[in-house]
Amino acid sequence: MRLFAALLPPEDVLAQLGAAVDELHTLPGADALRWTSRPGWHFTLAFYGEVAEDVVSELSAGLERAARRTEPFGLAVRGGGQFGDGRALWAGVEGDVAALRRLAERCEDAAATQEHRRYRAHLTVARGREAMDVRPYLDRLDDFTGRSWTVDELVLVRSNLPRSGVPGEQPRYEAVARWGLGVAG
Repeated sequence: MRLFAALLPPEDVLAQLGAAVDELHTLPGADALRWTSRPGWHFTLAFYGEVAEDVVSELSAGLERAARRTEPFGLAVRGGGQFGDGRALWAGVEGDVAALRRLAERCEDAAATQEHRRYRAHLTVARGREAMDVRPYLDRLDDFTGRSWTVDELVLVRSNLPRSGVPGEQPRYEAVARWGLGVAG
């Protein structure tokens, strides 16, 4: 199964961001982007790819340890950025970003993979097939700051990729397991 560790912002935080993203849809060229669906919005901490069923319990144990070693911390969705010359448009974070990075490192360590990339906290809101100038979108996102919330849970998520071939079909995400941060077990 295709898995990743993530933080899931509260619904009201996603609603605030959703209102800002809805405004982005009105900008020229917005139809060239594939906008991600709100039910799938999350902050990926570590991506594991295809994980064999017999490895999931070991990965889960490592993630439980990572959650237990991390105290709850505060974040807010703030601003935005891009990857790949406008091929991905994302919302960023502010708050205790150091705690977020530590948790991401612990989630990577839980899988004992050798693939370590510099962690960049982001929530993808749109993707493009070709490079494009996304400055007007970034200008609008620069003005966005959502309400602060306390991150108190780590989630192991299964990603079910589209298989129908229908244009615009989105991946479906399901929580496989959840762990409270800083909770002794």
